[in-house]
Amino acid sequence: MKIYTKSGDKGTTSLVYGERVGKNDPRVEAYGTCDEANSMIGLGLSHLQEPQREWKVEFEKNVRKVQTVLFHVGAELATPAGKKVGWTLEESDITYLEQAIDRWDKELKPLKQFVLPGGSAAASVFHVARTVVRRAERQAVAIENVNPLVLSYLNRLSDFLFVAARYLNQKMNVAEPILHDEE
Repeated sequence: MKIYTKSGDKGTTSLVYGERVGKNDPRVEAYGTCDEANSMIGLGLSHLQEPQREWKVEFEKNVRKVQTVLFHVGAELATPAGKKVGWTLEESDITYLEQAIDRWDKELKPLKQFVLPGGSAAASVFHVARTVVRRAERQAVAIENVNPLVLSYLNRLSDFLFVAARYLNQKMNVAEPILHDEE
């Protein structure tokens, strides 16, 4: 299979099932942003230079599962309304995010002020991924008849990435940057 097809050279691309749309179509914007978020999550994982510890193995396992579901969300967004999606997004996918958030949050110090994005390189990239997911969510809202589970998943995923960044900073013994108001 060739990597390049030349079919997009004039500014269009195919959705699932072959419907051609402009590369600036809301569906393309949304699934492309999901792909961007997924790439950022992968970059964040690549910054985990910690030795193989139990928490790291479990963290990576959780995040890889989330990356797979995010890929499925992109496929859902790339499928025209009224067509069957190859994968089914389910409530259990959202529950999985919530359970991870709750599990990690139990180990974190309670938030008493705003946390600024940053800390370790890995956590910083997870913060960037969080903002990219927020953009994907805003773009998905603009799609007519979008699966409501897609919106819920993206909303919860940004929370997951925020807590993941905090969790990484704590596990890597890196202080979280906090908001300092001028006096």
